Amino acid sequence: MNPNSSIARICWPMAVFPRLRSASARRLLMFLLLAALPVVAQAQFTYITNNGTITITGYTGPGGAVTIPGTINGLPVKRIGDYAFAAVGLTSVAIPNSVISIGDLAFGFCTNLTALYFAGNAPNVEQEDVFPYAFPTIYYLPGTTGWGPTFAGRPTALWLPKVDANPATFGVHTNRFGFIISWAGARTVIVEARTNLASGVWLPLSTNTLTDGSFYFSDPQWTKYRSRFYRLHAP
Repeated sequence: MNPNSSIARICWPMAVFPRLRSASARRLLMFLLLAALPVVAQAQFTYITNNGTITITGYTGPGGAVTIPGTINGLPVKRIGDYAFAAVGLTSVAIPNSVISIGDLAFGFCTNLTALYFAGNAPNVEQEDVFPYAFPTIYYLPGTTGWGPTFAGRPTALWLPKVDANPATFGVHTNRFGFIISWAGARTVIVEARTNLASGVWLPLSTNTLTDGSFYFSDPQWTKYRSRFYRLHAP
């Protein structure tokens, strides 16, 4: 599979056994599915305007998981400026596909930063010293370009759709087995299922566009099967 191809297929297999009752089985299931994108924090940004584009110059929000907007006041956010997030307590950052450049020490003293999620092609790095005190994983979407095994000296990985295994949303609700799918906004995810993980055909159950980056899937037919396996497929 070519991860940079726009027609690449991504299969994220998940074994789902809604009728498993033993504690060990439930722990195993949660281990397999514990993966969720960060909750978006309320963000506050300072910025400058230059030739009809926005450069982020600072952040005054609470930190944690932050999403940088693609536009501010109708203008595209093109650059993350020098020291823009320096000494901010970030844990993860989602960066829109409008960003084409990242300044020097843009994420300096962010020691708790563990992940960056890029929605577009690899931006230009004005200086290699973007993450002087953090070692995040850099996630990028299939079909985007310019990515290698590292970015600004940090490892990269494909950004794939995930299942939120939060007990409040994962499992049986109103007699349906369901879960929240999280990924980048406006991406399409197909949920497929079969009853035997070792053999059989994966059958499509639902095609969903994650308008706001998430979608709740539920399967009203789950009671008809002793076991049911699901996977996410991105066309």
